[in-house]
Amino acid sequence: MAWNVAVIVGSLRKESFSRKIANALVPLAKPALDLKLVEIGDLPLYSEDTEPNPPESWKRFRDAVRPADAVLFVTPEYNRSVPGCLKNAIDVGSRPYGHSVWSGKPACVISNSPGAIGGFGANHHLRQSLVFLDMPTLQQPEAYISGANKLVNDKGEFEDPAKREYFQKILSTFATWIEKTASKT
Repeated sequence: MAWNVAVIVGSLRKESFSRKIANALVPLAKPALDLKLVEIGDLPLYSEDTEPNPPESWKRFRDAVRPADAVLFVTPEYNRSVPGCLKNAIDVGSRPYGHSVWSGKPACVISNSPGAIGGFGANHHLRQSLVFLDMPTLQQPEAYISGANKLVNDKGEFEDPAKREYFQKILSTFATWIEKTASKT
């Protein structure tokens, strides 16, 4: 049985390294994980005032995440934190209060950057939110991916076999993590 995993990409740029990484992960995850990207670019900024009559994009987003068994976040780092679009998606999914689409879903965070520290700040800031959202998050292997601008080739595949193997290890461990934690939620 494949676990259904919502993939949230924390970048809106068409040619974003995060999106390229997320797309390259899809075939590597099979057969244990069925990864489906859930778009966040059309989500208006969250305001509780809008909750009585939420925009269709909020409904679509919540409906896409709600049935997922788990969530994989693939995100760049902006100013040592998560991009605003990702934080907004987290807020949209966490409301209305008591109806969070995140609650209890196992999570994995893959941060990335062209630079040497691989989005370390974004990874840890995101993890702080995930604790509050009651999302048991995979701890090891950690995924701070440097050199993101040279990771995926023109065919949409990981160029370096060692990196491909590392991503397969992350995905395999995530599948085991989902199995271990999903039964407790």
